[in-house]
Order: sequence, then C-alpha cells, then structure tokens
Amino acid sequence: MSPPELFSRLQPLAVWRHFATLCATPRASKAEAALHDRLLAWAREKSLETKVDRAGNLILKKAATPGCEHAPTVVLQAHLDMVCQKNADSAHDFSRDPIVPELRDGWLVAGQTTLGADNGIGVALILAALEDETLRHGPLEALLTVDEEAGMGGARGLEPGLLDASLMLNLDTEAWGEFYLGCAGGLDVDVRRAGDPEPLPAGWTVRRIALRGLRGGHSGVDIHEERGNAIKLLVGVLHDLAGVMPYRLVSLHGGSARNALPREAFAVLALPDAAGLDAWLVTQQAALSELLRGVDDGVTLGAETATADAVMAGEEQFTWLASLHAAPHGVKRVSQQVAGVVETSNNLGIVELTPAAGYCNFMVRSLVDRAADALADEIVSLFALSGTAAEKSGQYPGWRPNPESALLRTCQAVFKRDFGSDSKVQVIHAGLECGLIGARYLGLDIVSFGPTIHGAHAPGERVEVASVERCWQLLRAILGEIAAA
Repeated sequence: MSPPELFSRLQPLAVWRHFATLCATPRASKAEAALHDRLLAWAREKSLETKVDRAGNLILKKAATPGCEHAPTVVLQAHLDMVCQKNADSAHDFSRDPIVPELRDGWLVAGQTTLGADNGIGVALILAALEDETLRHGPLEALLTVDEEAGMGGARGLEPGLLDASLMLNLDTEAWGEFYLGCAGGLDVDVRRAGDPEPLPAGWTVRRIALRGLRGGHSGVDIHEERGNAIKLLVGVLHDLAGVMPYRLVSLHGGSARNALPREAFAVLALPDAAGLDAWLVTQQAALSELLRGVDDGVTLGAETATADAVMAGEEQFTWLASLHAAPHGVKRVSQQVAGVVETSNNLGIVELTPAAGYCNFMVRSLVDRAADALADEIVSLFALSGTAAEKSGQYPGWRPNPESALLRTCQAVFKRDFGSDSKVQVIHAGLECGLIGARYLGLDIVSFGPTIHGAHAPGERVEVASVERCWQLLRAILGEIAAA
C-alpha cells in the first residue's frame, strides 16, 4: 500500500494528513529547513501569525474562538526534527528519501528506519489543532522547535518575550494515559585523541568483526531495561580476544546517535594468523546470547574478510580499548524521591576509532543537575588518566515537577470525564524541552502527554494508531475546557 493510500485510511485524517507531510519531508537535526519552509508557507496560507526566531524555531499564533478571548493563552509545543537511525543493510538516505511506513496490527511502523513519530505525531496534532475551525479554544500559540534531538539547540536559543502563554502542553511523551510533570536534564562528554598510524604488517590477515541484532532504543526511556550496548559488548569481545591471539586494531565504529542505544558495532583487525578466530567467535556469541537472554535475543557476532593499509599504534590501541572497557554505561542511580524512575545514567552512544584519530560520545542524564555534572566529571577523569582530552558540553536543565499544577488538575479531570478512568502522573528519564523553556518563561505551567510509541530512536519505531486518535480527542477537550473556564 502506497503511503498516500495508507494515510488516507487512518483516523483522525486531520492529524495523519500532517504526519504524512512530515514523513515525506527530510527532517534530520540541523537539517529541518525543507520542513520549516513547508510549514511556514502552510501557516501563511491559513492566515496564522508567523515568526521565526534567531534559533530557527517556528512560532505560530491563532486568535481565540469568538467569545473565548479572555481565556488563558496556551502554547502547544513539539520539535520538528527526528532521530535518523537505520539498519546497516538499509540504503535509505535521510537527507532525501521519505519515510515509508507500514500498518501492522494497529501500529504504524517503519521497518528498516526510525519512523519519526517521536516527535512528528506531536507536530501533527498541533497543526491539526491550528487548522480546526470547529475547535473551541482561547488564544493559541505553537512553538515548533529545531535541533532537539542533537542538543536541544532550538529550545536553548529560544528568546524571552516571544510567547504570551501562561500554560504549555508539550506533546513529546510516549505513553497514552500518562501525564508527565518532570524530566531529566543532561549534558554530553566528547572524547578525542589523535593517533599515529603504523603500516599494516606484511603478510597479516585483515578481518571485520560485526556485532549486530540488538534492539537499541531511546537512551533515556529504555536505559533501565539493561539492553545491550553494541559498543561496550564489542569492546568486551576485543578485550577477551587479546588474551587468546595477538591482533592490531585498524578501526572501531559503533552507534550513530548520542541519544540512541547502539545496536551495531564493527571492528576491523589485523592478525598474524586468523586461524581459530571464527570458531572462537562462535563461543563468544553463545556467551553473549546467554548474557542478554530475554533482553536482546537477536545478538549476532561474526567475521568477514576486509582490507586495510594501516593499523593503530600499539599504545593508542591499548589506551582506547582499556578506557572504553572501563567507561561507565547505563544506570548510575535510581531516584530516591520518585519511585521506579532512574535518577542518573549515561549512554556510550558513538565511537569512531581509526589509526589517525579517535572519538567517542557519552550522553549523561539526571533528574538532579549536580548528579549529571558529577557523572560527567567521572568520565572526564577516567580519560584524563591517559592524557586523552574529554570535554563537557551542551548541559540543559531538568524539568522540576510542580505537584500544585493547575493545568495538571484540568488535564486529569478531562481525562477522567472523557475516558472513564484515572490517568497516571509520571516523571520521565528523558530529555524534554520543558526545562529549558520553563527557565526562560518563569511561571509557565507545563504538562506533557502523547500517544503510545514503542522503539523510539531505533529502526522498527512504531506508534499505536488508536492512541493517536485518543490524543486528538484529549487535546481538543483540554483546550475546550481551558477556553470555558
């Protein structure tokens, strides 16, 4: 079924029509221009007030329904960019190719790539609200930010004084029936080290080891599930291999996004004699399968013939592999204030090692800003032991919960009335833009909700179609309730 035919069969059509536009338009972080321009033209056609701020964020404003002019102004917020992840054997080019979704058992899914429902559905809901002439609402604003997934550049650059709202609905969470009232902050640690290439020893065999088949996922939302990290696992394999047979490292690559759990990693090795390597890798895969049983049952480990002209210097190889082996990854501490929520974690998300240079990235998250900074300092200190430069950057604050939120009470009451059950209130171990926006607009009352999305930040990402329709009903009802207050 072609995408146009697929989207025409989904309800609510007003929402899915906009999501179809997002799927058809490339929107990687820092490359949202095509989508930005398309939405700006659409907004002007709808006679909406438009503004683009210095960070590139798109701000749209719609006057209140007649009679509701004195209702509080509400800003609807989502981000335009998406995490671009694909399987290694996929030819998809995120700079030009559309996302091609499929409908499977009530879920919209992208098989070989991320879907972009995070946060495309939020954007689609907002656009549908702005063009809905039957919706009763007070003054509406839309804040569509750029560069959220690669560092929250849009929210970080948002200027004070552009928004009039006293209430904000963020549409960037991923569990229907839950309202979110807080999130983790975080920062990055970037590690770089120059290398000194050495020639490939004469007569040595070159092999490429591939570790594949992991689930991956969101480095905040999914971190507590102890899913495999392809980089850490492959480094462990290389550590064990060093005790079995000599080798020189040519390259090590794994992960492609700081905020995604690495699903695949690849190491190119030079060996004086590769006899026995394949058999040894079979035993290693069995050990990994046992280690990851019930969590990442699809893990595979194998080797193939490769080529190389140079290898890493012995000292550089030792420094990188020892440091990566010792480096933290995963949950550091569980919150003592919010039951069942991770407080502090980090994700070793990217590694790129060649004979000439090396780079890796850690994304650190915490509900406590000082705890995030402390864990980042530990990582910096680890690499400092070998004289390797590590730099902290891009720190953003967490969103501190406000249990007295009047907006939350309204959302809960509407949910109970319209859906006949109680909603849940949660704090999420992921980065939302709410903390940064709230820091610039003090007193802004913020609540976040969204449809059910599974597998965000990984190929196979999917969104439950029925939950999108319920979100649309809920958004309309909340805006109507605020307008009537």
